[in-house]
Amino acid sequence: MIDAIFWGLIQGLTEFLPISSSGHLVLIPALFGREGPDLATSALLHLGTLAAVVAYYRNDVARLIKFDRPARKVITLIIIGTIPAVILGLTFEDTLDRLTDMPDAVAVAMIVTGVILIATVLIRVGDKTMSDLSATDAGLIGLAQSLALIPGISRSGMTISAGLVRGQGRVEAARFGFLLGIPAIAGAGVFELIKLLDEPGGVTGATWVGVVVAGVTGYIAIAVLLRVLTRFGLAPFGIYCIAFGTLSLLVL
Repeated sequence: MIDAIFWGLIQGLTEFLPISSSGHLVLIPALFGREGPDLATSALLHLGTLAAVVAYYRNDVARLIKFDRPARKVITLIIIGTIPAVILGLTFEDTLDRLTDMPDAVAVAMIVTGVILIATVLIRVGDKTMSDLSATDAGLIGLAQSLALIPGISRSGMTISAGLVRGQGRVEAARFGFLLGIPAIAGAGVFELIKLLDEPGGVTGATWVGVVVAGVTGYIAIAVLLRVLTRFGLAPFGIYCIAFGTLSLLVL
């Protein structure tokens, strides 16, 4: 139960803050010399963060469900943005799985995330809203999201950075990035849940506690991120990623 709460807390905080949940779920166990959550548990914890993003952006989700003309455009953009991650994930699945056993490589990836986040201070903040995005914008942001298949690369960090490059404001870039992440988060969580339900023992009560913790902390993390983005941008998170990645390289 304590492990489930701990991993749920880590997942919830790091999924939406641009500091890489996958990186933390690899490096923290390595630093403390203990076993991390298995891949199935990690995927199930995503169900909690899925609930968090749906709850936080419930008005946007409700508008998409209406499936009117503006909603269809945004849904089309989300589909376009999801394609790169699906293609790269299926193509390099085995290689990406092996990276979870290479803490040094994950630490380097986290440092790369930090450098990219800090570099966004050079980007002029635009005023494009989500409805202003083109198919090309969505594809490029989706390509950035696909990089987060590499443990240590932050999904939210990459999508927000790409949104800024394509002329969005910080909050709008985060908004589209989180909505874009819904299919990927849902797909991973539901797929693993179905597999576990077919196995003896299924999903334990402790795991569900972790899912709830991930959801609550994820919701809080979104609110914190948007406040920090408004005032300071992504640079503070970049400094953290470089510091944590460097510390991990020195210790491991």
